[in-house]
Amino acid sequence: MMRDILEEALGQGPDPVKTAQKAMKAPLPKRFYKIVEVSEVPEGYAVLLDGKPIKTPARSDLVLPFENTAKLIADEFEAQETEINSAKMPATRLANTALDGVTSDPQVVFEDILKFAASDLLLYRADAPAELVERQAQMWDPVLDWLRDDLGANFILAEGIVHVAQPKEAISAFAVSLRSHDDPISLTCLHTITSLTGSAMLALALAREFLIDNQVWEVAHVDENWNIEHWGEDVEAAARREARQQEFQAAVTMLRTLS
Repeated sequence: MMRDILEEALGQGPDPVKTAQKAMKAPLPKRFYKIVEVSEVPEGYAVLLDGKPIKTPARSDLVLPFENTAKLIADEFEAQETEINSAKMPATRLANTALDGVTSDPQVVFEDILKFAASDLLLYRADAPAELVERQAQMWDPVLDWLRDDLGANFILAEGIVHVAQPKEAISAFAVSLRSHDDPISLTCLHTITSLTGSAMLALALAREFLIDNQVWEVAHVDENWNIEHWGEDVEAAARREARQQEFQAAVTMLRTLS
């Protein structure tokens, strides 16, 4: 399944802290280059290490459509000191995933994002306590109103976890808007944001600049923030959240370079 492939490639397993710890056990390659630069090529922009272009794990040329996108990759390689730690290079992992995985079949990733929209986080509401119900409505309803009024996608709310089938017209309207972001790199970023927030609607709202990145992260964590306020947060949970937020921010930053 494409979702599994993407999550494995991006390090987005159920526990990103354990994923990072596992990666750290393997010996890291030494930094072998001195100069990192971005160079324009016929296909776009390539990142060069000592004048030689970077290859993806599948041995494709790592060429990005815009200079600022390529600069994200170059900055990560420049930031490596004595060793090359891929766990600290989320933009590079995103680019590799897009070029090696998504490019070959972007429709599969597109459809996977649509599946999220059909059972989106924002559609399933708590029935109690009243303060949480109110907070969900305050944070989530504006996004649903925007989808309905601006994009013509009118979704149905549900309480609890019982699945509610969404109107085909709503999914179709959402798909039309998503189509404007269906290049491989955009889809990779949007899939990552969707997976990390549990909401394709928030990913699209970010892509269409209805919400900005910090707003999206907070809106996506209404329930989690509620639990932290009332019950506290343990150290491991905080570490997992921080790791996921770093992955989220990398995807947001790369998506912005495509605008």
